Amino acid sequence: MIRAFALALSLTLAGATSTLAQEPAQAIFAGGCFWCVESDFDKVPGVISTTSGYIGGENENPTYENHTQYRHREAVLIEFDPARVSYDQLVHSFFRSVNPLDAGGQFCDRGFSYSTAIYAADEAQMEQATAAKAEAAAALGQDVVTEIVAAPSFWPAEDYHQDYYRKNPLRYTFYRNACGRDQQVREVWGDQALSGISGS
Repeated sequence: MIRAFALALSLTLAGATSTLAQEPAQAIFAGGCFWCVESDFDKVPGVISTTSGYIGGENENPTYENHTQYRHREAVLIEFDPARVSYDQLVHSFFRSVNPLDAGGQFCDRGFSYSTAIYAADEAQMEQATAAKAEAAAALGQDVVTEIVAAPSFWPAEDYHQDYYRKNPLRYTFYRNACGRDQQVREVWGDQALSGISGS
């Protein structure tokens, strides 16, 4: 009896430990300028790190100078703790931090490379992102144009793009304000807007 109880207790504790110490997970979002997406998601509790980069194009090792030529999107790889924030929550926040009705880019940044997309790591992310897209379309009463696709290779951007908003706060703030990003997100989403994702 005691041995059986001890075994059951050890299995319970092992299960609790594995639940508490979940492996970090990843999400990849393209939402226009990667500086802004990185800045937004660094503010989300449970996000461990963000990396600006390029994805989905026609060449390997894209650079800032050629990523538009080869049809890469600017995107951000988000590493997060699923015990603190779920993929569902991240996708919900993503939609409300962009204009998902604009197929031509985002805000002042125009062209395919600045259009919105979600790059799913697996079938579960694909299903969750698709459901979130349908929910966003219902909330807005319009078609959401954000593409949802399986994630191909992600190429980190040059070092000077990483944490740009921290390294160059005045330039970043001027760019973001001049581009009208937060204003347009509020126009699209109203009270649901997560402009700047300030922990809301």
